[in-house]
Amino acid sequence: MAPPKGLGTLGFECTLEEVDLEDITKNQINTIKACIPEASENGNCQVLEKADFDETKCLKGISEDLKLYKGEFRSFSNQKILDAIDQMMQALNINSASVPQPASNTGLPSFNDRLRLCSVLQAFLIRAMTINRMMNYLNSPENSS
Repeated sequence: MAPPKGLGTLGFECTLEEVDLEDITKNQINTIKACIPEASENGNCQVLEKADFDETKCLKGISEDLKLYKGEFRSFSNQKILDAIDQMMQALNINSASVPQPASNTGLPSFNDRLRLCSVLQAFLIRAMTINRMMNYLNSPENSS
């Protein structure tokens, strides 16, 4: 019997409102730390000035994020997500040979494992949007040398 519509393969509705996000990249170099300048004391919104921006550092942060998420999602064997990350890595010319290999997950995942996957998926969705915005910024005519 198929799961109820909207519940997907996790067995529950995996929405941003239903879970606390788990940022698996928080203790690593990542897109946020590498691409966005430190918060200024003058306000909340940051204006990204070309002089303050290190494109190489930003691309490295994006690369590290994609590698960490790919390693994380391998343990859940979701080929669609892995293919999407591979496409992102190919677009950035990232070598996927150095992606960490998690222990294989045998059997059905527990509810807690599925809940954690939902949390990581939602965090990845937000990070993918941030990566997309950074790539659009990097490829915009105003930032071409």
